[in-house]
Amino acid sequence: MTIGEAVKNRLLELCAERGITINRLATVSGVTQSTLNNIISGRNHSTTVSTLQKICDGLEITITEFFQSELFSTLEQEVK
Repeated sequence: MTIGEAVKNRLLELCAERGITINRLATVSGVTQSTLNNIISGRNHSTTVSTLQKICDGLEITITEFFQSELFSTLEQEVK
């Protein structure tokens, strides 16, 4: 799994846990709907830390909590 896929899956997981849509996440985080759609669709492979921080703020979690998931423990090596 790539980092982009892990971020996408984590976002979907967190939204499902909270019963919110990606559209609602855009509203509460201040991240544009198009940016979130690009992350979810896989068109954005390199989400910035600043964007992730805004998303975490909207979800009311820390960035550390965001990355505390098994999804991030089995990432593919980016540089080969």
